[in-house]
Amino acid sequence: MQRRAFVQLLGGGVILGPGLGGCTQAMPAEAIAAWAEAGRDDAANADPRRWALGHAVLAPHSHNLQSWLVDLSRPGEIELRCDLTRLLPETDPWSRQIMMSQGTFIELLEIALRERGQRAEVQLFPEGPPGPRQLDARPVARLRVTPDAAVPKDPLFATIKRRHTNRLAYAPQRRIGADAWQAMAAAAAAAVQPQAQPLAFGHVDAAQPELLARHRALANEAWRIELETPRTFLESLKVMRVGAAEVAKYRDGLTLLDPMVVALDKLGLFDRSKAPPPDSFAVRSQIKDFAQKMDSTAAFLWLTSEGNERATQVNAGRAYARVQLAATAAGLVMQPLSQALQEYPEMAAPYAEVHRLLGAAPPRQTVQMWARIGHAPSAGPAPRRGLQAHLRG
Repeated sequence: MQRRAFVQLLGGGVILGPGLGGCTQAMPAEAIAAWAEAGRDDAANADPRRWALGHAVLAPHSHNLQSWLVDLSRPGEIELRCDLTRLLPETDPWSRQIMMSQGTFIELLEIALRERGQRAEVQLFPEGPPGPRQLDARPVARLRVTPDAAVPKDPLFATIKRRHTNRLAYAPQRRIGADAWQAMAAAAAAAVQPQAQPLAFGHVDAAQPELLARHRALANEAWRIELETPRTFLESLKVMRVGAAEVAKYRDGLTLLDPMVVALDKLGLFDRSKAPPPDSFAVRSQIKDFAQKMDSTAAFLWLTSEGNERATQVNAGRAYARVQLAATAAGLVMQPLSQALQEYPEMAAPYAEVHRLLGAAPPRQTVQMWARIGHAPSAGPAPRRGLQAHLRG
């Protein structure tokens, strides 16, 4: 949200006096404690599975919902299930992005296990996969973990705690070197498991200005549609945590610490129970702000798959996690652009366009990830619920 002395929000008007403004609130320390605690050696982390899981909970997740449930009741095993209360039925109706978010968790978990001298045998959907339209309570993955001093460590482990999704403006004049692109492509390829459907990595940068402009325009159009569709905007509002107190309480969802919005919320003028009208300041200002960030973006990358089975979605998430870690190692930042990849009726035209733009022909091929990438100041870590919140059994 843009800050102004006169703010018209959610279709209504209000003037905020100087005492209600001020500096942006700081991220509460307890909301990001999991980032500092990961890798700590103490009695609670004597089990290498718990030590590794402390890193896995730092994985990226759609809307930062952190829908991971973990069972450690069987020695030498880690069972992962999806928390079915943490889904996105409006923007991700078939839960493709939720499955990718299970994959990011698995990838960071396996990388961390290797760092601890543990070999993991990953079995996806040991009791069978869910159907294409609805998830169920069966396990997403079962990992058999055994000590192995010879297991090779992954150099990407060093970047896990430095990896942050960055939604700020980027530095448009700074190019990404060929070595960095090659490292990201290699990272994606390394995530593909035996007998898995192949994934293709691609990118565009300022060397192709006309194509770059098409990417920016498509990202803007998809963002506009999501904000102007009441039920999809409302889905984001429902998981928006406004102010330091809410962020510290929930430690998930979308963080908003802007003092103007916090003040409006305290006055009961920021209604998160209904979506603002398309012509409201809340919508128009976010569309304008997003367009400015797209204008600052000098490169995009993507991952496409053959097919779109549940296992393919999970493996795409694993690949994306590795790509982002490799980008972090190269001093780069990223932000997923999920809107055009979402499968609800109002997004049908951008969905078809992004597949044409990236040379993917559905249903045989699927664009699993599309993201902006570049150089930018650190955005800092996002809130995390902590390992204990994910343990079951």
